Amino acid sequence: MESKIEVLSSVTVKNQPDLYKIVDTLNRTLKRNDLMFGLALDKTDKDKAVFTIYRT
Repeated sequence: MESKIEVLSSVTVKNQPDLYKIVDTLNRTLKRNDLMFGLALDKTDKDKAVFTIYRT
């Protein structure tokens, strides 16, 4: 069985120390709705983070 992950939206924001807590809460709360959230540092600007919403 193959799992297909679809990117629904992605946005670049200013990186903040507690930003990961929001992503963690969203993942815990909405995983039963087949949604997953990701956070990564921007490859070109380490002061920014890329927040992505996926459908699983």
